[in-house]
Amino acid sequence: MLPKDTNAAFSGGQCAGEEDWVDNRTVYIGHKEPPPGAEAYIPQRYPDNRIVSSKYTFWNFVPKNLFEQFRRIANFYFLIIFLVQLIIDTPTSPITSGLPLFFVITVTAIKQGYEDWLRHKADNSVNQCPVHEVQHGKVVRKQSRKIRVGDVMLIKENETFPCDLILLSSSRDDGTCFVTTASLDGESSHKTYYAVQDTKAYTTEEEVDSIKATIECEQPQPDLYKSVQPLPLGSENLLLRGATLKNTAYIYAVAIYTGMETKMALNYQTKTQKRSAVEKSMNAYLVVYLCILIGKAFINTVLKYVWQADPNQDEPWYNNRTDAEKERHIVIRAFTDFLAYMVLFNYIIPVSMYVTVEMQKFLGSYFIMWDDDMYDKELGESAVVNTSDLNEELGQVEYVFTDKTGTLTENNMEFIECCVDGHVYVPQAISVCVGSLHSSEELFFRALCLCHTVQVKEEETVDGIKHGLHSGRPSSFYISSSPDEVALVEGMKRLGYTYLRLKDSHMEILNREDQVERFELLEVLTFDSVRRRMSVIVRASTGEVYLFCKGADSSIFPRVVSGKVEEVKDRVEHNAIEGLRTLCVAYRALTPEQYEETYRLLNEARLALHDRDRRLAEAYDQIETQLVLLGATAVEDRLQEEAADTVESLHQAGMKVWVLTGDKMETAAATCYASKLFRRGTRVLELTTKRTEEQSLHDALFDLSRTCSDFGLIIDGATLSAVLQPGPEASSAGDYKEIFLEICRNCSAVLCCRMAPLQKAQIVKLIKASKEHPITLAIGDGANDVSMILEAHVGIGIMGKEGRQAARNSDYAIPKFKHLKKMLLVHGHYYYIRISELVQYFFYKNVCFIFPQFLYQFFCGFSQQPLYDTAYLTLYNISFTSLPILLYSLMEQHINIDILRKDPTLYRDISKNCLLRWPIFIYWTILGVYDAMVMFFGAYFLFDNTTFTSNGQVMFGNWTFGTLVFTVLVFTVTFKLVLDTHYWTWINHFVIWGSLIFFVVFSLLWGGIIWPFLNYQRMYYVFMQMLSSGPAWLSIILLITAGLLPDVVKKVICRALWPTTTERIQVPRPQPGPTHWIKENCSHERRPTHWCRSVVCSSTEC
Repeated sequence: MLPKDTNAAFSGGQCAGEEDWVDNRTVYIGHKEPPPGAEAYIPQRYPDNRIVSSKYTFWNFVPKNLFEQFRRIANFYFLIIFLVQLIIDTPTSPITSGLPLFFVITVTAIKQGYEDWLRHKADNSVNQCPVHEVQHGKVVRKQSRKIRVGDVMLIKENETFPCDLILLSSSRDDGTCFVTTASLDGESSHKTYYAVQDTKAYTTEEEVDSIKATIECEQPQPDLYKSVQPLPLGSENLLLRGATLKNTAYIYAVAIYTGMETKMALNYQTKTQKRSAVEKSMNAYLVVYLCILIGKAFINTVLKYVWQADPNQDEPWYNNRTDAEKERHIVIRAFTDFLAYMVLFNYIIPVSMYVTVEMQKFLGSYFIMWDDDMYDKELGESAVVNTSDLNEELGQVEYVFTDKTGTLTENNMEFIECCVDGHVYVPQAISVCVGSLHSSEELFFRALCLCHTVQVKEEETVDGIKHGLHSGRPSSFYISSSPDEVALVEGMKRLGYTYLRLKDSHMEILNREDQVERFELLEVLTFDSVRRRMSVIVRASTGEVYLFCKGADSSIFPRVVSGKVEEVKDRVEHNAIEGLRTLCVAYRALTPEQYEETYRLLNEARLALHDRDRRLAEAYDQIETQLVLLGATAVEDRLQEEAADTVESLHQAGMKVWVLTGDKMETAAATCYASKLFRRGTRVLELTTKRTEEQSLHDALFDLSRTCSDFGLIIDGATLSAVLQPGPEASSAGDYKEIFLEICRNCSAVLCCRMAPLQKAQIVKLIKASKEHPITLAIGDGANDVSMILEAHVGIGIMGKEGRQAARNSDYAIPKFKHLKKMLLVHGHYYYIRISELVQYFFYKNVCFIFPQFLYQFFCGFSQQPLYDTAYLTLYNISFTSLPILLYSLMEQHINIDILRKDPTLYRDISKNCLLRWPIFIYWTILGVYDAMVMFFGAYFLFDNTTFTSNGQVMFGNWTFGTLVFTVLVFTVTFKLVLDTHYWTWINHFVIWGSLIFFVVFSLLWGGIIWPFLNYQRMYYVFMQMLSSGPAWLSIILLITAGLLPDVVKKVICRALWPTTTERIQVPRPQPGPTHWIKENCSHERRPTHWCRSVVCSSTEC
C-alpha cells in the first residue's frame, strides 16, 4: 500500500531504458498534474465519453443519404434518364421520370432517417445517463458523456460501467468485485476482478481523492482480453464499458479509455451486407430488361431513319423541330433520337419495385415479432428481427449449422454422479455410503468445494429473479462464471459437503459432521480455453498446502502420475456416451519449498512487462504437473424442449443439419442421437484424430468418399484443420477440400466436435463456397457462435444463458431452438412465395405497360409520340397498381399455416429459388408481351374511325385510343393478381377494388375538369366520352378476358396433369368427419326412400 501523500506511478518498477514507451498514454488519476521538478508535463487530448452509433447527423443526412441511394444502379439509371429529359427535347415530360424517382428516394430516405433517429435516441439515452464522480473528496453527479480520462468514478451495485476503468478499491475487504460481461462476450455469469494492490485500502471519497498516481498504458485496442500493458496490471484489473457490477456494494475506479476509444466501441463492427438470392435474381432480371430497353431504342432509331429515307416521308410536323435541328449531323440526330426512345421506353425498368420490396420486407418483418407462437413465457421474450433484408432467405435454407450447448440443450446443468477411485457416488444414493468414506473420497469432495470461482449470494433476488427461498426466508445460493461449477458445488452440498463463503481470503466449507473447515486461498490459476483446466492452491488449517486441479479429461490425464486412471477413464467414457459433460479432478501436495517456487514463478509472470499472458501460461504449465488423480464428475445438460422434433422436421424439409460444438466427441454424439440428428439405424462414420493416426488422412478421405450416400459423419477440430490447411505431403494427393465436400454432400447429418469458434466460421464458409452455392443458416447462443452467425447467409441468435452477443450480432433472434421450425417452415415459406410473386409481377405489369408504346411507334411514323397521357405514365406504378401487390406480398397464404407446420416436405417445393428461375421469368415476360399485344391490336382492329362513335360522332382519336389501352391494362394486371390470390380478407377486397375505383375516379376528374396549371387540355372529356360508348365497354370486357384466358388455361392444364405437392393440397377435398345418414320413410305410404348425407368438415381449405 502506498502512503496517501506520495506520488505513485502504477508503472513503477521499470528497468532502465523502459521509461518511454512508444504509442502509450499517461493517465493522471484525478487530473493531478506532476509536482514541479518532475518530467516535462505534456497534456494529452482524449475524446469525451460520447458513444456514436448513428450513421448521419442533421447536417450531412441529405448529401450522404443521396450519395448512398444513387450508388444503386436502378436509382442512378433513372437519375440519368431524368437529366436527359431536362437537357434534350424528349417525348415525355421530365415529371414522368422525376416524380417516381423522387417518391422512391423520399420513401427510402424517410425509412433510413427513422432508423437512424432511433439510433440517435439510443445514443442519447446512454450518453445522458447519470454517473457519479469523486471531485475534491465529494461525490458529484453528472452525465456519462462528460466523463474524461483520469476521472475517478463511483460505481454502485447493478450499475453499468460507463467507460473502461482501472479498479482502485472495492467495498469488499479483499479488494475484489464481481462483474457480468454479457454485453461484451456473451457470458452472463459472474466474473471476479481485483483492485490494484497499492490502492485497494482507499475505501472512502476523501482517501481516494488524496491519491496522487499515474497510469502508463497502451493506446486503446479492440482486444477485450489484453491487459493495459506495459504496466504490471492485467485484464483482471480492467473493467470494460458495458459490463455490470454485481454482488458488490460499490467500487472506486479511474477512467482510462472513454467514448469511441473504449474496447466495447472498438469492437463495434459493421456487418457485411448480406444479399438474398431473390435480390440477386432481381438484379439479373434488371440487366435483361435494360438490354431489352436498349434494343427497343436501337430498333426504333434505325427504323425511323429507314422510314425517313423516303423523300416523301419527313419529320412529323407536330414534333416542332426547327430547321437548325433538322440540319444537324445525322450522328448527333440519331444519338438524340436514341436517348429520346430510351426515355420513352424507360418504364420497362420498374424503379418502384425496389421501394415496394423494401416496404414489404420492413412491414413483413413485424409478423415474426408479433407471432405469439414464438413468444417464450419463461424468458418473457419474443422473436426479434435485426435485419429485414433476408426474410425470403428463410425459405431457401439448405444447410443448418447449429451449436450444441445452450442451443440444442438447455445449458442448465444438473449434477448426476461422481466417480472416486472407481466408486460411483450418486446424490440420491449417498445415504448408503455415508459412513464408508475413505480419505480419497473426502479429499475429492473437498477439492470440488474449493477448486472453483463460485460466489455465495445472500440476498433474496438477483437480476430480478428470486433465489434461495426456503420457508419464506431468503437463504444463500451460488453464482459463478460457469454453470458447471454451480452444478458441482450444489452436487457436493447434496453429498454432504457445503461451500459456505470466501471471507478474508479464507474459504469455508461445512463437512458431513457439521464442522466448519477453513482453507486459506493462496492462488487461483484461472481457467482458459487453451489449457481447459483451472487450479487453486490452498493451505489447510493443519498447515498442509494443496494444489487442486479440475478440467477436461484430455488436459488432466496426461499430467497424472498416479491414481486409478483406468477405472476413472472407463467411467468418463461411459458417461460421455450417455451424453453427460465430464470433468476430471486431481491434486498435488506441495512442500513449503515447492510452494515458494510456485509463488516465485507466478509473481514473476504477473509482473512481466512483456508477453505476460504467455509467461503466465508457461508458469501454469510448470505448476500443474505431477498430479494424483482423484476422480471424475458427470453433469447433465438437458435437451431443449421440442429440439428433436425441430431437427427431424428440418431433415424432412430437405435441409442438412450440422452440429458444431467444442465438446468431446462422445458427449456430442450422444446429444446428436437424442436430438434425432443421428438415428439408431444410421451408419455413422468417423474422421477423427484417432483414425488419422491409424491411416493417413489421404487414405481416410478416399475410403469415406467411396461410401454410399445417406450416412452420418463425425469429424473433430484437429482433423478439420488438416483438411482445410493440408501440409506439404498433400500436394501430390490433390485438394482435400474437394474430397471432403464430396463426402459431406452424401451425408444426411454431420457432427463437428472439438471446434474452435474460428473453425465454425471456416466450415460455414467452406460450404458457402462449394460449387452448388447452397444457402446456409447458422444458429447459436454464445459469443463463440458469433463468427459463424456473421459468416452464414442467415444468422440466428438464441436468447440463451450465455448472454445476448449472439442475438445482437444475428439477423434474427429467437427465444428457443424450437421456434426455428415455424420461422423456416411457415414464415420463410410465406416470405419467399410472396416476394417471388411480387418481383415477377412487377416485371410482368411493366412489360404490359410499355410494350404497347413500342408497338405504337410503328403506327405513328416513329415520331416518339407517347401512347399514354403524362398523368398515367407517372401514376401507373405509384398509385394504380402498387397497393394490391404490396398487400398481396404481406398477406398471401397459399397454404394454411397448420398444414405447412405439419408437412415439412412442402418446403422442398420452393427450394433452390425455384420460383425465380429463368423459365418462369421468361413465361411471365411472354405473358406480358401477349397481354400487351392483345390490348394494343385488339383496340386497333376492333374499332375504326367510323364504328367507334358516341351519339353518332366520331371520337376515336390518339388519346382516346391510348386511354382505352391503358384502361384495359390496369384492369388486366389487377385481375391477374386476383387470379393468383388464394387468401382473401376484407382488406384484399378493399385494396384491389378500391385501386380500380380510384383509377376510374381519377380519370373522370382528370378529364372532367379544365386544370388551370396545365398548358394543355388534351385529356379533357376523353375518358367520359370513351365510357359513353357501348362498344368501348364491350371491348374492355373482351380484351381483359382474352388477355387472362391463356394463363387460366395453362393453370388448369398444369394442375390437372402435372400438379405439384402444393397444388394437390390446395384442391378442396372433403375432410374426414362425422357422417350421419338420415333415412326418411313412411310406413303408411309407399313412396321412395330418401337418404341424406351430412358431412361435417372442419378444414379451412374446404
